[in-house]
Amino acid sequence: MEEEITETPPIEEKKEKLKEWVPRTALGKQVLNGKITSLEELLLSNKPIMEPEIVDYLEPNLESVVIDVRKTARVIRAGRKFSFRVGVVVGNKNGIIGLGTAKDKEKWPAVRKATDNAKLNLIIVQRGCGSWECACNEPHSIPFEVTGKCASVRVTLMPAPKGVGLVVGKAIKPVLSLAGIKDVWSRTAGNTSITLNFVGACFDALRNTNVMKIEGPKAEKKLSRGSK
Repeated sequence: MEEEITETPPIEEKKEKLKEWVPRTALGKQVLNGKITSLEELLLSNKPIMEPEIVDYLEPNLESVVIDVRKTARVIRAGRKFSFRVGVVVGNKNGIIGLGTAKDKEKWPAVRKATDNAKLNLIIVQRGCGSWECACNEPHSIPFEVTGKCASVRVTLMPAPKGVGLVVGKAIKPVLSLAGIKDVWSRTAGNTSITLNFVGACFDALRNTNVMKIEGPKAEKKLSRGSK
């Protein structure tokens, strides 16, 4: 079952919770002390995020979308034991996105857990204008063609000129939108009816925007934010 439910708590509510936040990690203490001032700076440092409050502190406007809800059953002696498996995507619509999953006996606790897991799994998405039909140099698309995989699903994203929109499957539109991508073409292969695998392949493709394949002795080149 696929659901596109935006669940973004009010900024005031987040601020109230953060007033009581006591960091448990060295990274959290650095953020609270002002040594790290932006989410982009944090991600470029390649330090693992262990507390979702770190993300809320640096980026209070982060949005979240529930992209998949599955009710699962496990047979035990007393009968069937039901639980919910939820997939959530978070992003700031400006090049930062995360994907998380979680299980719980109740739906909304599973959503909250998946949202927190997505905040711990953030990546930077390189945006640009890689279409030869446009060349406007604005970050409305992706800089080059990328491919991602998850299980049997393969997703290829291709740069599109401005105004084309998101010519992709319905399940991955929220992913691209939260990443701040407005125009892109796609090509898919495999069993895309499994939403989490479809979204996972798209997420992997967006992660690969940070790796550019080049000819020569080096097989690939890692890109950093602002690279040319």
